[in-house]
Amino acid sequence: MEIFKINGQKSLSGDVTLHGAKNSALPILCASLLVKGESIIHNCPDLSDVKTTLKILEDLGCKVKRNGDTVIIDASEVTASQIDEGVMRTMRSSILFLGALVSRTGCASIYLPGGCDIGTRPVDMHIRALKSLGATITENGSSITCCADRLTGAKIILPFASVGATENIIIAAAVSKGKTTIINPAREPEICDLAEFLNKCGARIYGAGETSIEIEGVDKLIPCEHRIIPDRILASTYMSACAVTGGDIVIHDVKPTHLSPVFPVFNEMGCRLYLNRDELRIVAPKRLRRVKMIKTMPFPAFPTDSQSPVTAALTMAKGTSVIKENIFENRFRFVGQLNRFGADIAVDEQMAVINGVKLLHGADVYATDLRGGAALVIAGIAAEGETTVRSIEHIDRGYAGLENNFKQLGADIKRIEDEEISKEKDKKSIKAD
Repeated sequence: MEIFKINGQKSLSGDVTLHGAKNSALPILCASLLVKGESIIHNCPDLSDVKTTLKILEDLGCKVKRNGDTVIIDASEVTASQIDEGVMRTMRSSILFLGALVSRTGCASIYLPGGCDIGTRPVDMHIRALKSLGATITENGSSITCCADRLTGAKIILPFASVGATENIIIAAAVSKGKTTIINPAREPEICDLAEFLNKCGARIYGAGETSIEIEGVDKLIPCEHRIIPDRILASTYMSACAVTGGDIVIHDVKPTHLSPVFPVFNEMGCRLYLNRDELRIVAPKRLRRVKMIKTMPFPAFPTDSQSPVTAALTMAKGTSVIKENIFENRFRFVGQLNRFGADIAVDEQMAVINGVKLLHGADVYATDLRGGAALVIAGIAAEGETTVRSIEHIDRGYAGLENNFKQLGADIKRIEDEEISKEKDKKSIKAD
């Protein structure tokens, strides 16, 4: 197992470029299953979740090639309609294969997905939506089988603007018969990117990013070439690290409209932001100011995925900040680890009260989830002394080469093998011999 070793109290400076958005790459790769030919996807990040998705595509019969950040998926032949349980357990977004598989093969059999334990993320909206489109679904508690000769368009009203459910409906309805209307869909930029990819393939999707989406089903999709949008959550992670270390950095390949929900928070902290086309410069004060209240909500409000990195930044702000988490009930699981740095954070149900401290000290901590893991890395960079971040496989799910990019900005961070775990493995190996 690998860990991060960080020597802290480094003020970040320099330039860094965003990689493609994880939350855009995964649904687009799933949707490529509908294309009988080669989909060429550029700016595809080298993440463990992406590797898992590509493995699923290969297991289903697709041919997959990667050259740098370009991935080519040839889904001319799909030879299977079931996904391995072990693979499903590792990644939440694998549920998106349900709509894609039933549309492509007429039947899909998958297990309930896994992923970060940040709260209940039921798949009932996905199932109800596919039933509305005419699918027959059976469940046995751990697996789902979904079948339909051809899905038929319908009007679907989502009780909550779920990103995953919206994506599954868009993918499934793209090659359905008739028109599908989604009322109260998610409006995240990643939804728009998925729709743009499918439209390039010949789909007819209208209104992505708005309060309703219309999909006119087509008979088939054709191959296309597409570039994934930059990762806005990665941008907010760099911004948080810069803010708490009193840094001055330039982030390249940003889309300002995607980041507009987080800009007011960093302004309130006392950071100065300068935009120049696709570049963002953030200049932090010597010490951040507190933020009165942050409420996480679906786009275009403050994103839940940015909450953990921003929480890490606010641990050293002057005054008391309050964050209300409205999306995932377990999103504050990482706070106990963050408090080991000397942070003063109290959590009451979905509310976190952050009393800023002047100094954090190094700590030995465990990443509890993807974004919480990034928060611990940020705290380690800002803290005095040495920090060890363990269970970094969570971080690798959504950040490609995070340590190298932070090094580029002046952080003292390295990825190494955990000696204790390695010694334990060696002992077991010797005993086995």
